[in-house]
Amino acid sequence: MINNISEFRRDFVIKIEPQTIDELMDWISSISDAEGPGTTRLLYSPSWIEAQHALKAKFEALGMTTEFDAVGNLYATIEGTETPDEIIATGSHVDTVVKGGRLDGQLGIMSSYMAIKALLETEGKPKKSLQIISMAEEEGSRFPYAFWGSKNIFGLADRADVEEIADGEGVKFVDAMHDAGFDFQDKPTHNKLSAFIELHIEQGNFLEQTKKQVGVVNAIVGQKRYTITLKGEANHAGTTLMEYRKDTVEAASRMIVQAIDKAKAEGNPLVLTFGRVEPKPNTVNVVPGETLFSMDCRHTDASILDRFTKEIENDMKQIASDMGIEITIDNWMDEKPVPMDANIIDTIEAVCKDNDLNYQVMHSGAGHDSQIFAAHVPTGMIFVPSIKGISHNPAEHTEAVDIVQGIEALGETLRRLAY
Repeated sequence: MINNISEFRRDFVIKIEPQTIDELMDWISSISDAEGPGTTRLLYSPSWIEAQHALKAKFEALGMTTEFDAVGNLYATIEGTETPDEIIATGSHVDTVVKGGRLDGQLGIMSSYMAIKALLETEGKPKKSLQIISMAEEEGSRFPYAFWGSKNIFGLADRADVEEIADGEGVKFVDAMHDAGFDFQDKPTHNKLSAFIELHIEQGNFLEQTKKQVGVVNAIVGQKRYTITLKGEANHAGTTLMEYRKDTVEAASRMIVQAIDKAKAEGNPLVLTFGRVEPKPNTVNVVPGETLFSMDCRHTDASILDRFTKEIENDMKQIASDMGIEITIDNWMDEKPVPMDANIIDTIEAVCKDNDLNYQVMHSGAGHDSQIFAAHVPTGMIFVPSIKGISHNPAEHTEAVDIVQGIEALGETLRRLAY
């Protein structure tokens, strides 16, 4: 990694000092519902309200016009001088996980602020409107619902999905929303967006391993998530001979090992994870008669994802049949891969090439607000490295000089699209 900004400083319109980044990230990270380490800023909590209003004041100090929509998304706009109805938007989500890092989500908001501040100071007002969106929620950390902010922007959120849910302390979603001063909205907030660009930490270690400082995201992976339930026969661990057992942990083990071997043979970018295994009765001296386990599979190509997971499903059914085990496979999530807009990708990559940025075209293995935007608006994403791939953790960190390159890429992309 480059550790001295003078090693790569070019004649950029966007000039951001690492110290500025650190100061702004320390400021926004300090707005938290709980003492550190880490930042806890959950949807509609006191610190969430404080952060949104603090950002509103900061954006207004730049001369931006601000407004909240019904659910609490914050919009800050500099009106274009020629075609103000064409809006080039940027931003990310303001909520965090519990005891999260100082970058996830809020880096995208503060990077947008720094880039647009620099553009206004050096280039003046844009021809098209520039907008920062500080989205209400993405993480699903307080309530069991994710992408509440971005889904409401496009009228995709169904109020029935949240009317009866509550947080871990029993506070209902609707009550928390009303107490924060917000309410449901029944129609899209925006239909004038011409583009959306989101800067985000990678949350993986690919950029760090390849010694790159900017990721140009070409797609967000599709995801299939499963719950698999196996039913055999619980029996005495000492008196039941091996050949007479219907051991569901043995069955699950065979399925998992075979599937992982096939995933490794398939190769990148396919990833396969078995993150949850629950044997029953989960006792040291009983052959487990039931086992429940999860499966998470991701790929950027929908046809490959479908073909691979169908093969794994068939393998599991065959193993279960051979062992006399009952199997139930519940595919409860099936999210298709989301490509980024080809023209936006080309623009970001051209910016990186023209200005000798240290970049790599790559996919995102995690979900982001951009996947909601991409179905409705030409969308692009810019990644900066995550040290050791750590995220959702107080240890989450990216060197400020790497963030500088990300903001340079973002700012120059905004300039080409809006000026």
